[in-house]
Amino acid sequence: MNVKMFCYRVLFYVLGLFVMAFGVTFAANSNLGMSPVNSIPAVLSAITKVEMGTAVIIIFSLFIVAQTLILRREFRWINLTQLIFSTIFGFFVDFIDLIVNGFCLPTIYGRVVMMLISLVLIAIGVSAYVATNLINMPMEGMTLAITQKVKGKTFRQVKIVVDTATVLIALVLSLIFMATIQTNLGIEGYPTSLVFIGTIVSAVGVGAVMGPIQKIVVPPIRRVCFDSAEAASQK
Repeated sequence: MNVKMFCYRVLFYVLGLFVMAFGVTFAANSNLGMSPVNSIPAVLSAITKVEMGTAVIIIFSLFIVAQTLILRREFRWINLTQLIFSTIFGFFVDFIDLIVNGFCLPTIYGRVVMMLISLVLIAIGVSAYVATNLINMPMEGMTLAITQKVKGKTFRQVKIVVDTATVLIALVLSLIFMATIQTNLGIEGYPTSLVFIGTIVSAVGVGAVMGPIQKIVVPPIRRVCFDSAEAASQK
């Protein structure tokens, strides 16, 4: 194994998480809703008042536990490194939230712009870490584990179900513990009971912008992280 290239892969993976964390923070500050994977941590943070990054680590750890229960003996212990990257991601979310300090563009239009920026940042971050071919993040790992056990279903089909389930769980938790739907607009003169509209937009939008962004982000990363034969095999 080329140690230098492996270090580059880890570096780009972590950089991808950093960019993703910016996307999560922008989505949170827009107050229009989170991506499906971060919807439960967002509600947990609102309920318990813990930092968003801490909530991410807690929920992502539960996703890893779910993988071990689903796969049992088929679970690969290397997947426990997901906890390391989840902790790094949680730290990034808290760090960036501290830097951004609640910044949000004024008016509903400004919030929509923040939401759109978050979609692009999340897509860039995901594209970067996926390009390294290292380890899945916990929710993708759990989705893959379910796909292995449910015959006749593709990863994409299972992911739709998992994303939907996480949003519903977040919605139920919000209604039970706060008697309201978390992530509303909160702007005078606008409705304050929008049901995770940003979450729905994110679920569709990230996938929509992922294609063109991957064509820009993935090739240069793979040229740096893999030798020419490996890079060609990744296409």
